[in-house]
Amino acid sequence: MHPGSHRLSAGNRRLSRSGPAASGLLAPLAVLVLFVVAACEPPEEQEEVPVAGVNGADNGAEMAGTEGEAAHADAPTWTPVADVPEARTEVSVTQLDDQVWMLGGFLPPEGDEDPPAATTLWMYDPATDSWEDRGEIPGGTHHAALVAVDGRLVLLGGYRDNTFEPVGRTALFDPETNSWTEGAPMPTPRGALAYAVLDGRVHTIGGTVADADGLEHDHHNTDAPDASVGTHEVYDPATDSWEQLPPMPTARNHHTAETTDDGRIVVTAGRAGRDFTMTATEIWDPVTGEWSRGADLPTGRSGVAAASLGGWIYVFGGETFDPGEARTFDEAERYDPVEDRWEELPPMPSARHGLGAAVVDGHIYVVSGGPGPGFTYGTANERLTP
Repeated sequence: MHPGSHRLSAGNRRLSRSGPAASGLLAPLAVLVLFVVAACEPPEEQEEVPVAGVNGADNGAEMAGTEGEAAHADAPTWTPVADVPEARTEVSVTQLDDQVWMLGGFLPPEGDEDPPAATTLWMYDPATDSWEDRGEIPGGTHHAALVAVDGRLVLLGGYRDNTFEPVGRTALFDPETNSWTEGAPMPTPRGALAYAVLDGRVHTIGGTVADADGLEHDHHNTDAPDASVGTHEVYDPATDSWEQLPPMPTARNHHTAETTDDGRIVVTAGRAGRDFTMTATEIWDPVTGEWSRGADLPTGRSGVAAASLGGWIYVFGGETFDPGEARTFDEAERYDPVEDRWEELPPMPSARHGLGAAVVDGHIYVVSGGPGPGFTYGTANERLTP
């Protein structure tokens, strides 16, 4: 969600309902009709059909990279699967035990009320193509980090309830006992942050803070507008402790991060201030302890989802509020960190932002998200077979 012409007040930063729909920090809020989708029965089995590439190729997507263009003989395919039981946006999604887990985000509002923050933890089982309610999370949140480490879910940061107040909460969920425990809080509370797991530790990168002026620039890279930072803090669930690392060079929010097969972290996309379509790709190397620049994301956008599979980093969806072209994206692109190049894939069947992605058994499940820019809500669940 994005900064608009109306700013949020200090304190709890409750949502302003004046102005056009927006999807980010300091955003106005549009009134939308409530629609809550009941838990779905598994749909009938659907045949996977190759989706034509964005340039209309029938035998696969046109691939654009730094080394030129080539066509895949076997095009990746998209398949709709069981819808998310609740329409949401700005969700957090991860994979654990061959299942897809989703929490947080906004639900559609009732009447003139602000949209509530979702509190139900949902689990999707690809084997049965069905969703299961796994209980309540410890307080509503949105724009939070969610990963799986050593058989537990780890929930970090985000915004408090349906406000835009960053929180430093760390909570861990044990699926065996179906219970949550509190962990050491984040040193720097942030929302709309990127996150990735490397060697059993969770890297939290960038996002927005409540007061960037109160942070030391060298540790947080606070030059960007709208309280966006480059903060890089790492949580170790084994020791319940945090470590600060050098900040990301390009401070931003609504971006994404994924781990490469060779143990680096790739960050791309995002926004800061009035720039809603950032393309900078930056790579953290734990061996050198330094950041480097990679090939730019071909389609600049923010509010994206990402996944890592087969040596590639996949980036899905997103939104922009650029004047005259506010929209969501159906783009799917993937990055080869070895050759430092991007490829274009068949687009998602449903353009969305504020979505999540998870990998199970060689497939990528792209879950939930708003079909329009700003406060819109969706139930789409689509599977990519690369």
